[in-house]
Amino acid sequence: MASSNTLELTDADFDQNVVNASTPALVDFWAEWCMPCKMMAPTIDELADEYTGKVVIGKVNTDENRNISMQFGISAIPTVILFKDGEMIKKFVGLQQKADLKAAIDEALA
Repeated sequence: MASSNTLELTDADFDQNVVNASTPALVDFWAEWCMPCKMMAPTIDELADEYTGKVVIGKVNTDENRNISMQFGISAIPTVILFKDGEMIKKFVGLQQKADLKAAIDEALA
């Protein structure tokens, strides 16, 4: 089960919650059928709990939100993108280690 701190993002609310966010935002692009995505889900939820109030952490189901997925050139999943001030600053493709994502988040917060 997803953390209550992990936002379920859609095409309709992506700009409001990520692009216009006052804090950095980490977004996991995933799909239900993707096993590596399922393996990464607990890491995303842990980060959401650890960075509550400091970073927006969200997930975009690429099957249900094709527009935003195409806008950011998602061609492989999982893809995790870190945004700051509405701009993409780092993109991770494939299964990632929590430490690597934390390092990128901490750098964005510095």
